[in-house]
Amino acid sequence: MTPDTFINGIMPVFLMIALGYGLKKSGFLPLHVWNPIERLAVYVFYPGFLIPAIWHADLSGLSAGPVSIGVTAAMILSALLGFALKPFLKLNGPTFTSVFQGLIRFNSFVFLPIATAIFGDEALGLAAIAMSALIPLSNMASIMVLARWGELEGENQPDRSFKAIMLRLFTNPIFLSCLIGLFLNATHAPSVPFIDKDLKMLGDAAIPTGLILAGAGLSFGYIFKSPGLVVATSLFKVMVVPILSWGICRALGGDTLAQGVALCCGAAPCAAVAYVQARHMGGDAALMAGIVALTTSLSLITLPILLWLFHLA
Repeated sequence: MTPDTFINGIMPVFLMIALGYGLKKSGFLPLHVWNPIERLAVYVFYPGFLIPAIWHADLSGLSAGPVSIGVTAAMILSALLGFALKPFLKLNGPTFTSVFQGLIRFNSFVFLPIATAIFGDEALGLAAIAMSALIPLSNMASIMVLARWGELEGENQPDRSFKAIMLRLFTNPIFLSCLIGLFLNATHAPSVPFIDKDLKMLGDAAIPTGLILAGAGLSFGYIFKSPGLVVATSLFKVMVVPILSWGICRALGGDTLAQGVALCCGAAPCAAVAYVQARHMGGDAALMAGIVALTTSLSLITLPILLWLFHLA
């Protein structure tokens, strides 16, 4: 990776995350406004970004398959490793759920702008396909693990039935946006200029808002709750998972662009929504917050190194 690629691709992402962290810590905005801003981004801005990206993507080539299989296979291998290590590490239920989420969750707010900044707009379609593959799998796996091993205090236990789990998945606005985009792409729905323009206006707001929210959600103090576990989980997420994603994509014949998108997706930090789910479903929320914070910081360091090592940027 050249210095120009780093400065123009990674640094803007880092600075926007730092801006979000500074805004939250400074109290510039009242604490109660951050949740509505996040809701606006997830339910309005991000659909405006994802739907046209998938709708107008060229999925007829050979890159979409290797990317989607590469990132999902890496996620499945990470999940299996988590289950295999559970008895050896002797983790209690809530702690295991947070480690598990740390291994498989990814933050699309960080992944998408980095992938597009480095590889250009042609990476958008592949990035969206990777997300459409990962979102349902990571959500279902995380919810099921939390339903099995999470421990909430009191009587306000969440509904852990299969129906409730499916309802959470199919009301996820990012997942629904991917499905809508895939449907429009598959049916070759014609573009409507004024709709395209409106979606672009919403999409232009998605990336900066998402990065600011990613920074606002960081809680570095929790890294020291279980430093060994936080560091080990975070290093695996930002160093081993991207190599797995890249290697599988490459083995399946993915071109350089596909390999780069797969690596960026694998290197994406753990999503802040993992902390929300841990808090609401009986996981170790403090441990989860530490993993989210450390993976976000480390990914901005390890990703340029990995891209340079594999000559992808």
